[in-house]
Amino acid sequence: MFAAAGESFLRQAREVQPEELRRFASRVAALLQGPEPGPEAVDCLQRLHLTIAATKYPRRLDGQFVELLQRVLCSSKCPEQIQVLCAAILREMSPCNDLVLSCEEIQDTKLLSLVSSVLLAQENKKAEVSAVGQRIVKILERKLPEGESARYLLPVLSNVISLAPESLTEEQTNVVSKKMADWLRHASIQQGVARPSGRFFSSPRTRQPGPVTEVDGAVTTDFFTVLSVGQYYTQDQWLNMQTFSMLRNWLLCYGGEGLKTPDSDGQPGMDKSLVSMVSTTSTSSHLLPPKDHLREKAFEYCQRLIEQSNRRPLKKEDGDLQKACVIEAVKIMDIICKQDSSYVYSTVPFLKILHGRISGDATYARALLPVAQFFLNHSKMGAVDSDAIYKHLFTDIPAQLFHNPSLAFEFVQFCKDNSQLFTEASSIFRQSFPNLFKFLAWNSPPLISEFVDLLPFLLDSGTATEIFHLLLDLPCLTAALNIQLRSAALPTSEKAACDPAVKPATCLEAFRHPLYKNMFQYLLRTESAPEDAPERLIPLRQLLGSLASSPRVVQCAETVPVLLELFFRVVAEFADGPLINQLVVLLLQRSDQLYEIPAFKDEVYRVLSLQLVMLCKLHPALIVELSTEILEFSGTVSNIQNKEAIFTHLVWAIGEYLSVSYDKRCTVEQIRQFFETLETVLFEITQLRPLANTSSYAPRAISVLMATLTKLAARSQDLIPRVSLFLSKMRTFVQNPAVTSVYCEEDLEQILTRATELRNLLKMPSVAQSVSTPPVDVASTRFQREVDDSLPFALRIVTHLLEPAPGFMPG
Repeated sequence: MFAAAGESFLRQAREVQPEELRRFASRVAALLQGPEPGPEAVDCLQRLHLTIAATKYPRRLDGQFVELLQRVLCSSKCPEQIQVLCAAILREMSPCNDLVLSCEEIQDTKLLSLVSSVLLAQENKKAEVSAVGQRIVKILERKLPEGESARYLLPVLSNVISLAPESLTEEQTNVVSKKMADWLRHASIQQGVARPSGRFFSSPRTRQPGPVTEVDGAVTTDFFTVLSVGQYYTQDQWLNMQTFSMLRNWLLCYGGEGLKTPDSDGQPGMDKSLVSMVSTTSTSSHLLPPKDHLREKAFEYCQRLIEQSNRRPLKKEDGDLQKACVIEAVKIMDIICKQDSSYVYSTVPFLKILHGRISGDATYARALLPVAQFFLNHSKMGAVDSDAIYKHLFTDIPAQLFHNPSLAFEFVQFCKDNSQLFTEASSIFRQSFPNLFKFLAWNSPPLISEFVDLLPFLLDSGTATEIFHLLLDLPCLTAALNIQLRSAALPTSEKAACDPAVKPATCLEAFRHPLYKNMFQYLLRTESAPEDAPERLIPLRQLLGSLASSPRVVQCAETVPVLLELFFRVVAEFADGPLINQLVVLLLQRSDQLYEIPAFKDEVYRVLSLQLVMLCKLHPALIVELSTEILEFSGTVSNIQNKEAIFTHLVWAIGEYLSVSYDKRCTVEQIRQFFETLETVLFEITQLRPLANTSSYAPRAISVLMATLTKLAARSQDLIPRVSLFLSKMRTFVQNPAVTSVYCEEDLEQILTRATELRNLLKMPSVAQSVSTPPVDVASTRFQREVDDSLPFALRIVTHLLEPAPGFMPG
């Protein structure tokens, strides 16, 4: 109901026309210029803000009205709520050419915060950002008057360093670093006092504030942090929380600059990290440079947060906050260790303990990512074996939480960002690719771009064939994950063991049935299993056919062609002859073993056919080396109808690469064997039959078969008479009534034209041989590519020479 009402308000705001907006702005101007703008002015400003913010395109207001908004914003007599609304409207209108605001003379921190927010909203105005940053630091340098607080300025300062970190000088960053260290460490541990309500019966005597507590209700005995709980907070406690919220960004921008300069007081010949460690543990904090001092206090703060996260919260919201603080604390500690390596030695055992505590709690799964990141960055210096941490991360988390979309994105992004580190530091990353693909199978559209970047790092000669199978089975994996989730949600009473003698009636029953259990386990495996045979999944693909129309499965299937193209592009960079042969055999085998989604199969066939040609170009000798498998596939007539793209491209490759130019092992007997197989296929599909029994085959396949037979005959010229005889009969074929009833006229004309051209070419055997067979020494050069491109042209020239033009009479 609320959502519907909100949508109605937005629609009305979007429909406001410029003239209507101008009249309404005039009414608002009159209210703002009145003696004391009250509730009506607030209501009108809220409506104006909604109208301006509701559209994607910028709304324009009169320059005089914009000037009035700026005057009201800066007026000390104006109510705070109206000032906030004026600032919000000016921000929505940014960039604004009529803006004359300046923060130079503003002393009030609340007003400075509002004005600065408007100035920072202007696009590409570095001067404004720098001016705001300078003014805020200048205010922070001095002691604030009673009633003023820096808490209104820190969010603006955080915005400044995000937009233009170079706008602050080193001297200024040192001032702020010292302040931040104090705010982190010295906030009060007493609760704040409630503001007086102003009611008639409110007691003039207020209770003394009690101490802040931990999330489990215990009284805080250590320093205040964002995980300290109070009913009300003091100004320094607010500053403490705001400082922590901007700490990571601050350290990234300004924390590491001082590390490049050796300690002037360091002892000669002494290791710098040791000097740093001595300084951070033995020297009084106030003697440290501001950046080192902030780093020390930030490290202590993060340690305390992680210790606080071990407490059992009384409220669920506090539990969520604990997890968020652990993530942020570990990230900050990682930055500190990068900037000062002496912290590594104390951080490693501390985070090892943290990992041991949270690794068994699925609600802390996101926190495991920064922990793993830390060990990736520092395990070598810390002389620690981190494989157990990586193994748990890659084994348990994807298997259990693949269906969590935000975790899936963060996990895959983490893998992508660290893929180079992982491939160098641990084999677990590549071994766990079956688990990683569960994220993609369940969250296909959002993660496809991440996996495009990630896949090259997962591929090597050891994983290529298994990943090839996995890509083809990706929609099947999605269906299996669906069954796994549904099975886990069943009541215990329905999870009883199945009778092995009774065939399962549904996919859910099959998930627990002994006949299918091992198949599900293989498809849902957590790590690579190259020795297992993927053929075992054939019954499972048939079983999961009932889920083929599921939207999630269909979406997953749409990503497979993209990844297959990338797969072959990457493999082409490192594959040797044996691996290419293996992939070609698998390609031909798996063309019969795909998940039953028609559109998916068509797209996969299209991609595989093109990649088959690419593999043949990389390793032409595979035609000879895999002659048995290729003859079996190309000699099966049904492949023309079921897998026409693969069949046609394979036949083309036979004609192109079955030559002594590409492989010295190629013999006349092999050429004859391929010729007879393809001749039989062409005879089968062009044989004249009764009208009712005539089938239609792709004209492209017929044309490629004729061209390949012609090429083979040109290389073994005793076959030329057989091909010529066959080609001469094609006119009878295309004119047969049974054939004309299943082929269109354009297709038949194309077949006949190609047959005539090829027959004419064979009348000149030497020309046929030079056109269809490249010389040995230029087999893979630019010349050979030009020969390929010129073949149709050569056919037309020969036809023109041998067949006189209409009306020509010999003399």
